[in-house]
Amino acid sequence: MPAIQLTPTERKAKRSLAHHLDPVVVVGNEGLSPAVVKEVDAALKAHGLIKVRVFSDSREDRATLLTEMAERLGAAAVQHIGKLLVLWRPIPPKAKAEREDRMAGPRTVKLVKFSSSPTHRPTVKKVKVFGNERVTAGGTIKRAKRRITSIKKKTLL
Repeated sequence: MPAIQLTPTERKAKRSLAHHLDPVVVVGNEGLSPAVVKEVDAALKAHGLIKVRVFSDSREDRATLLTEMAERLGAAAVQHIGKLLVLWRPIPPKAKAEREDRMAGPRTVKLVKFSSSPTHRPTVKKVKVFGNERVTAGGTIKRAKRRITSIKKKTLL
């Protein structure tokens, strides 16, 4: 796959987003092995913007490694600073649920009721809440009410 080309403003924005990130993948003495490529691909699918640490002393080797990874994975080489390489690829959209007519299923909710005395522990109770029910702020479970429409809207239908 060809590498993604970024404009200077896009590259600058990606560099600022990557500033606080920690390296996700580490490339050791083996270089760009199939296992490393697989891990970088998985990290790009999950995060989109990643840092890769390379344990190589040669700057030229690191630069060629960055361009090779970008070419193989169809990513953009954002930055090469020291032994850190920054890559970006848009995150693919996730597949939607197969059935659209599906309703909300039952879920387990933890209800925490605090004691009036500060020395006692709060009581924790796990309750199953169905799709047509909700938990109020007080911790009680209420069924969803049927929506009441106005008389004007009923005549329009």
